[in-house]
Amino acid sequence: MSAVVGELFTLILMAFALGMDAFSVGLGMGMFQLRLKQIAKIGFIIGIFHVIMPLLGMITGKFLSENFSEIAGYIGGALLVLLGIQMIWTGFKEVETSRITPVGFGLLLFAVSVSLDSFSVGLSLGIYQARTVVVLLCFGISAMVLTWLGLLIGRKVQGWLGSYGEMLGGGILLIFGIKLLISL
Repeated sequence: MSAVVGELFTLILMAFALGMDAFSVGLGMGMFQLRLKQIAKIGFIIGIFHVIMPLLGMITGKFLSENFSEIAGYIGGALLVLLGIQMIWTGFKEVETSRITPVGFGLLLFAVSVSLDSFSVGLSLGIYQARTVVVLLCFGISAMVLTWLGLLIGRKVQGWLGSYGEMLGGGILLIFGIKLLISL
């Protein structure tokens, strides 16, 4: 029972870490003074992409795990470490103002850009045979809620947390990647 609770806690933390990217970008997008209906739609679409991308990653990860079991664990841990470092590095860069509006094609571009990292994490989780439905629910709900929070806070306080949110998420993924590599 405690192993299940531990796994759920880990997945929720990972989902939070991945959702911080959507939260950070949502803060910037909140400057567009979106209506609440638009904010609800944006959050829902981001949540859907945070289900699709890790699902594709998990399918790929399970394939790698079944066919390359000797090195698959190292690949999964290394991916989390690299993704964490990349998110932290991005947090230190100068913030660029976005010219993409969160409607139509811009919304799809926004959704893909903030969910790409969830593919890599899904790949790692697929290698480690994580529970697919639990992963997808945690990732989708977290991304949706954190996007909503980012957009709503962005409407009120423009540019408040910004890169620090992405750096926090990167730090969490880095720690989990190191933990996975050490446990091998």
